[in-house]
Amino acid sequence: MKKLTLLLCGCFLYVTGFGQSNPEIAIIPKPVTLVKHTGTYTLHKSVNIAVVGAGTKPVTDFLVSKFNAVGILGLPTQVSAIPAAIKLVINNKPDAAIGDEGYNLSVTTKGVVIKANKSAGLFYGVQTMLQLLPKEIESVDKPTGITWKMPCVQITDYPRFAWRGLMFDVARHFFTKAEVKRYIDNMVRYKFNLLHLHLTDDEGWRIEIKSLPRLTQVGAWNVKRVGDFGSFMPTTPDEPRNYGGFFTQDDIREIVAYAKSRFVDIMPEIDVPGHSLAAVVAYPELSATPGADQYKVRSGEKIMNWASTGNTALVDNTLNPANEKTYEFLDKVVTEIAALFPFPYIHMGGDECAKNFWAQSAEVKALMVKDTLKDYKEVQAYFEKRLEKIVESKGKKFMGWDEITEGGLGPNAAVMSWRGTKWGIESAAQGHEVVMSPTEWCYLDYMQSDRVTEPHVYASLRLSKAYQFEPAPEGINVAMVKGGQGNLWTEQVYNFRQAEYMTWPRGMAIAESVWSAKGTKNWLEFFGRVEKHFPRLDEAEIKYSPAVYDPNFGPSIAPGNELRVELTTEIPGLDIYYSFDNSLPDRFYPKYTAPLIAPKDAKQLRVITYRGKQPIGRMITMPIDELNTRIKRVPTAPPITTNPPAQPNPTPVAPKPGQVPVK
Repeated sequence: MKKLTLLLCGCFLYVTGFGQSNPEIAIIPKPVTLVKHTGTYTLHKSVNIAVVGAGTKPVTDFLVSKFNAVGILGLPTQVSAIPAAIKLVINNKPDAAIGDEGYNLSVTTKGVVIKANKSAGLFYGVQTMLQLLPKEIESVDKPTGITWKMPCVQITDYPRFAWRGLMFDVARHFFTKAEVKRYIDNMVRYKFNLLHLHLTDDEGWRIEIKSLPRLTQVGAWNVKRVGDFGSFMPTTPDEPRNYGGFFTQDDIREIVAYAKSRFVDIMPEIDVPGHSLAAVVAYPELSATPGADQYKVRSGEKIMNWASTGNTALVDNTLNPANEKTYEFLDKVVTEIAALFPFPYIHMGGDECAKNFWAQSAEVKALMVKDTLKDYKEVQAYFEKRLEKIVESKGKKFMGWDEITEGGLGPNAAVMSWRGTKWGIESAAQGHEVVMSPTEWCYLDYMQSDRVTEPHVYASLRLSKAYQFEPAPEGINVAMVKGGQGNLWTEQVYNFRQAEYMTWPRGMAIAESVWSAKGTKNWLEFFGRVEKHFPRLDEAEIKYSPAVYDPNFGPSIAPGNELRVELTTEIPGLDIYYSFDNSLPDRFYPKYTAPLIAPKDAKQLRVITYRGKQPIGRMITMPIDELNTRIKRVPTAPPITTNPPAQPNPTPVAPKPGQVPVK
């Protein structure tokens, strides 16, 4: 661990790392500076909270609610002269160093003082203070016998980027208003300030549009299926279409207000012109394809051929770019969306638009001739530029996935770069605002461990890889980078507990990438802090993934054409025990010390990781046949199906946002 230790007034200043050196201090994301003093401060059962400055009510309301939930009586007051355990201060003279979202936090033996230029900064200072308190501060019950002690520290902190987001796909599977609020509560612990709601897709239209009632009457409902999304059997007419749901406009207002009280903005996404089957089912006249009135909202059956060039659609899930009714429809949608969401940007999708049905449309071909559009990428660019004007006419800024750059980008469009960093770098060079969310580091729907333990998706993203996310890669015009975000697509996420599991702890890695200073990352030091947060998540009853403790499997061929298996771990200090005899290993079984040779007739390898005498990883059963599919054997071996290795972190070729390609 890289550590800079300075002797300063009898205390230590940890600039680049403090998680492992100070086990009681595990703040995520890492503050800009932290000075640890000797001593502690203890909160009593009644805590006087003094407030100085206007606009602090959301902060005090949040803090009092947090204290009351665990049995601490919070007593806020505007009288600053009285003795106070916690003092929240809006600076009379702004501190230029910390900006609008930064703060200074001081914990001494006499109390806590948090100072900020704006109330948002106070809120983030409160989040840091809560992380200094015992884990029981996150309890859903009222714990007893807790000493509410925190170490004496001096912290100065502010974010690197203004856009610190998570995308939550509520279209593939509907998540309730209460669940969205809980997701917001989970986000703010780690100083995220933007929730990107993916509201529409082929599987459902999730927001009420009063001028277009069929969008939710018809488009919000499909047939419930569970299993391997993307490969379900086609639905039949007798199966009930009662799975789904949508947010009323009153629901949205409530969610937006709730988020605002926690200093979170909400950006809506209406995904067009592709991913629009739910809209087409509701209003078939929006399609360029005859027979669209026979389409049904998708439940998870195969809809695209991802192996083909150009993302060939099996069903036309696109809007007709050559029909004026399409733009009239979009004007109605954007008008109502703009009135519901105060955030200045509206995300209008633009990704994975299959164009094979456009190629069969006489209307689209006539449009190409009329406007001298040389290919179907330019057809989509025509659509996007018209849509950009609609969005701007409502006083909003237009944003889309990076496919909107193909065929020519609109003059003011902002780009969310997901297929990699290339499109973000190019767009920023052209003067366009960019938000980075590349799949390689930011796709939270990817498997976190080996594919035998996770719902199958086409790629993996380990915690250590997520921590490598850099929102401003080499060569980019940094001035145009607004920030970054992680994206949780939910095809394989059927319930909210799984949504939490997929988000945490990888969300912590994303949070640190967009908040903390560049050049301060240290994987082992970071994980030392993450591990201290697992008990806090347990107290909060937030589900998280323990995949970081699971080993990676590296199969290969040994001399003699035998199967060789190398096991590695993301973090040091773990012991791996194994068996090939179908029994469940513990620490009295053989310990992994070198690559294993699979016995000739073995059917499975079982492994578990320990730290000392305590099991810490999950029991993993790895079929030998599965390992064989990940390698190429010499020609003399029995024929088997071969696939590229899926572990530890395969980088997919042209991954699909929000899709599970059928391999």
